[in-house]
Amino acid sequence: MKIQLKVLIVASALLFAACETVYYDAMEKVGVHKRDIFVDRVEGAMESQEDAKEEFKSALDAFSAVVDVKNSKLKSVYDDLSDAFEDAEEQANDVTEKIDGVESVSDALFDEWQEELEAYSNADYRRRSANQLKSTRVKYKALLKSMRSAESRMEPVLNVFRDQVLFLKHNLNAQAVASLKGELGRIENDVAVLIRDMEASINRSAAFISELESGGSA
Repeated sequence: MKIQLKVLIVASALLFAACETVYYDAMEKVGVHKRDIFVDRVEGAMESQEDAKEEFKSALDAFSAVVDVKNSKLKSVYDDLSDAFEDAEEQANDVTEKIDGVESVSDALFDEWQEELEAYSNADYRRRSANQLKSTRVKYKALLKSMRSAESRMEPVLNVFRDQVLFLKHNLNAQAVASLKGELGRIENDVAVLIRDMEASINRSAAFISELESGGSA
């Protein structure tokens, strides 16, 4: 069973890679190069992280409202918290998809760049392009690490929110709300760290895009 699962995973990865290659080739034919797709996907990941940051802020606000609400309004405020959690979870998934897309096109872009170094007849141009490739790879690895670091912060926060939503779902009473008040400080701290990492990744993405578009790399 485990062998079959591994084969399926490898086959799926190969199929995805083949589809991506076909997509890149088709885009090349209409004048959209891997570099353009790369920049577009980094921008998309940056925007998705910005949206995620706001969704987690909203979820925290909704949780804060629950712990301070009167019992008579608990159902309404709980519904707001549940909706905020679902929005945050959906946006977190979008962030992961966007980062995966960046990683996919970066592999294709850097492989193509490496291969095209051999096409230079001018040794100086080849050397300069090789140095530029090396520099861009280093900066990209730092960017990807920052993105993945921020991404990794989302799931633990989502888990805490999910626990609170499920607990309240079956315990909509003042006693249940009182038991959540002790969690508020920890959740606030977790969200603050997440937002800090998100903002660092967003700023790094913006700087990376700016350098690419100014002609400094790729």
